[in-house]
Amino acid sequence: MQVPPFSLTKQLSELGNDLEVAVSRVIQSGQFIGGDEVKTFEDSFAKSIGIDYSVGCNSGTDALVLALRALDIGIGDEVITSSFSFFATAEAISAVGAKPVFVDVDPCNYLIDLNLIEQAITSSTKAILPVHLFGCPVDMKTLNAIAKKNGLKVIEDCAQAAGAEYEGMAVGSWGDIGCFSFFPTKNLGGVGDGGAVTTRDAGLAKRMRELAVHGMPARYLHTQLGYNSRLDALQAAVLNVKLPKLKYWVKKRQQIAQRYIDLLEDLPGLDLPKYSSDMNTSHAWNQFVVRVTDFSIKAKETDAPKVRKSLYYDRLNNDNNARDEFKDALLRKGVNTIIYYPIPIHLQPAYESLGFSVGDLPITEMLCGQVLSLPIFPEISEEQQEYVSLMIRNLFS
Repeated sequence: MQVPPFSLTKQLSELGNDLEVAVSRVIQSGQFIGGDEVKTFEDSFAKSIGIDYSVGCNSGTDALVLALRALDIGIGDEVITSSFSFFATAEAISAVGAKPVFVDVDPCNYLIDLNLIEQAITSSTKAILPVHLFGCPVDMKTLNAIAKKNGLKVIEDCAQAAGAEYEGMAVGSWGDIGCFSFFPTKNLGGVGDGGAVTTRDAGLAKRMRELAVHGMPARYLHTQLGYNSRLDALQAAVLNVKLPKLKYWVKKRQQIAQRYIDLLEDLPGLDLPKYSSDMNTSHAWNQFVVRVTDFSIKAKETDAPKVRKSLYYDRLNNDNNARDEFKDALLRKGVNTIIYYPIPIHLQPAYESLGFSVGDLPITEMLCGQVLSLPIFPEISEEQQEYVSLMIRNLFS
């Protein structure tokens, strides 16, 4: 059996007619930029988050840039965030001229370690940028208290967490601004790039909307240097079809995650996600990430090709580790997995100027050498999940 890490085949088949009607409607209207489809989505998405304003943009990365710009964060400023994330989290901070300040993560939930934030604050710190990684919400009540105490803004990176909640409130509604991605693999994905920012502040919403169209509050009047970062009407039409399904898809992901936990618990050498559903907190499970802490490939498979070393492992001067052998062994059984993320941001060549060395963020670096995402998408079958779990159990037996 071949099991992909992610597939849209069944979803697109089920939504096919509705998607075709929506796309055809946009094409026939001739309104490809802005218009009713975009406004409908922005209003519906804001309502789903439980806030007043949502502004569509070109991507999740642009959403972060627009948020930072709207909060007047730029040259000489510092933003505290996590190095265990996709590169865009820090890249957006650098793109506006500010400096990303990385703190380590909690080894249990992989989220920014709230106990380390205050010691990283300096006179140049202007904001905290928490990442709801893999769909797991950060403890926003505690983080907001830290931000308020120190006079800092909060920008939520919700790229992987559409549909997640903390204490009954959607992610993207806790901070000053929430930033979402609609990349096709996300819980709410389009058929190309797309993103949105969410806020309760009318002034911030207005500024981000203007920044997204060349700093233009009125036609041909440019009051600031902005960007060409509009949500495409075709993408909005697709998202309008998909948004009503989001809660159902997240529930399916939660069921799939629980099934993995039931099938794989107590395997020595394989750490499953540690997540508490206390306080009405809802994980959106964009990824189901395990840690491979101990794995020795079977003798009969030792002649199999090895996984190619990454730059990160070259830098650590290590051989392929247990996780790499495990990933390679699963691939030979038809189970496709993905590593999020093999190289922490602070050790990326692009950030060499920050002067980080191996060992500076030990938990983040440890996780980058151990984590692996198992196949997860709402349409994965129980048979596929059982096969994945059986192959994993066989490899550990």
